[in-house]
This record gives sequence, structure tokens and C-alpha cells, in this order.
Amino acid sequence: MSQWYLSYNGQQTGPLDQAAAVDMASKNPNGYCWRAGFAEWLPISRCAELSAGGGQALVPTPPPTGRRGADEIDFKIYGEDMQFVEIELDPGESAVAEAGAMMFKDSVVQMETVFGDGSHSGQGGSFFDKLVGAGKRIITGESLFTTMFSHAGQSGKAKVAFAAPYPGTIIPLTLTNYGGKIIAQKDSFLCAARGVSIGIHFQKKVMTALFGGEGFIMQKLEGDGLVFVHAGGTIVERELKAGERIDVDTGCVVAHTSSVDMDVKPVGGVKSMLFGGEGVFLATLTGPGHVWLQSLPFSRMAGRIHAAAPQRGGSRGEGSVLGGLGNLLDGDNSF
Repeated sequence: MSQWYLSYNGQQTGPLDQAAAVDMASKNPNGYCWRAGFAEWLPISRCAELSAGGGQALVPTPPPTGRRGADEIDFKIYGEDMQFVEIELDPGESAVAEAGAMMFKDSVVQMETVFGDGSHSGQGGSFFDKLVGAGKRIITGESLFTTMFSHAGQSGKAKVAFAAPYPGTIIPLTLTNYGGKIIAQKDSFLCAARGVSIGIHFQKKVMTALFGGEGFIMQKLEGDGLVFVHAGGTIVERELKAGERIDVDTGCVVAHTSSVDMDVKPVGGVKSMLFGGEGVFLATLTGPGHVWLQSLPFSRMAGRIHAAAPQRGGSRGEGSVLGGLGNLLDGDNSF
């Protein structure tokens, strides 16, 4: 019998048996559900198994254009805080990833460096389409090229794995579950099924562009396939109702659906700005829509590492009351 987990506003309940899950879902369908076999959390309203009748198959989400543009890939995520995703490809299927993200691959999987984001490769895209895709990646600070991994055999399945660049969590997202579009921070994209478009999203408000933590430009992930986003630390998901707002540290915003409005506001008075330790501005996210937040932005981790490094006498002397001399004695620093 399936064991279910339900999530409401980031609060998870479970495991629940089928009857208990159906009962809870009928009382409050405005949440998300998951059981073994699901690729990701799904809106309860889209899950026929948790309807009053129960026991039915999962209702498929139709592609927005009536035609599937991205390859349908299978995957499994391994690890806890240093994760990697293993993607299983059928013959002819491909995955695209950022340069340097690959961990391992089967020998039948061929690597090819492609111009742009690879969304038009093998699907009739013109050179102009590929040039536009490459230009978008340059604007968002990414490499002009991406790497495509394709199953070149005639039968069987092949695997390729991609590793996260720093401690955190890999989030699998099926874009059709979120209106075919996700707005994400610039460096969060890890890999995706071939056919997913990696574009640009301009912040329309000047203050948000200058002080929103992600700059004027963010990534726009579009299509109907799977995309894998990486974020630091632990992930928190929130489903915001229309008009509902949360205030977030500007570096902790990972992604949000296109219906969410992102803005910034001052943290408070002058004293809070100078001595509060939270910066001058907070990001405000207003629903309706879904948001993903990270507990450890890479910039925060890098800042702590830089502050603790021994360069220029910058070590704080943790672990020894003797400071720098103690670090020499216990091996933390060396000549």
C-alpha cells in the first residue's frame, strides 16, 4: 500500500495510508503530495489517486502546445547534502548540462559541445535560433556553449550523472506543472532534458534590479520537460495565495513561477540597516504562485570561507585562544 506525504505551506505531514491521505486531501486540496514513484511533489488537485474515489492513475499534465518538445527522461537523485543526479536515457534521447557538471557516463553516451542552450539541437532549429540561445547565455553570465549527452546506441538504456558544484540540494522540476516557465537565479541551472529553453528574464523594476540580490537579469527556464536546479543548503517551498507576501533575504531566492511578483523593500530603520546584519534591502515575493528558497546562498558560504582564510592575517583564530600562533601549532596554517 502506498505511503503518502502531504505538504501545506512548507509543513510536511506523513507517512499516511491511502485512506488518511484521501481524507486530508478532500478537506484541504490546496497543497502538494508525494509518494514513492513520483518524480517530484505534485499539486493535490492534479492527483486523481487522492480524489474521493481514489485508486486511479495519476492525471497527466498535457504539454502547453499539444506537442512534446523535450525528451522524456528518467532520473534518480543520490546523496543528502552533496548530491548528484543520475539520468537514464533511451536510444535517441539527450540531456543538456552546464560545462563541467558531468560526473560519469556510460560508454554508449556521446558528448557533444553545442552552441547555445541545445534546445533546438536535432529538432530543426536554424542557426539564428542557436545564435539567439547562445546570446541569452552570454547575457546571463554563462558560457557560450553547453554540453549535450546523447544515447547513441540502438537498444537498452544508458546513464549519465551530473554533480552539484557545492553543498546543497538538487530540485527536479517538470515545467508543465508550473505553466511551462520558471524564473531562477542565474547560476542555479544544472542540467535538463533536451528541448528545455534557457532564456533570460529582465527585472522590470529598477530597485529590484539593483538591490534584488540577483541583479537585473535572471534565468528563464521554459518548455515541457524536466529541468534540474541546484541551490545551497536546504530547500524551502512555499505556495503563495493571491496577494500573500513573504519577505526574504535577497540571496535566498532560488526560483519562482512567472506569476509571482518580486520586488525589494528596505529592512527597516537606519539602525537595522547598519547593524542588523541582513543588508539594506529584503526581497518581497507576492503571490499567487510557487517559490523556492535556499538556506545557504553560495555567496554567503564563500564570504565566510574568505573571512576565515589565513591570507593577509585574516584568520579569526577559531579553535585556539592563541589566535594565529595557535593555528600554526595545531596545523590550521602553514608557511
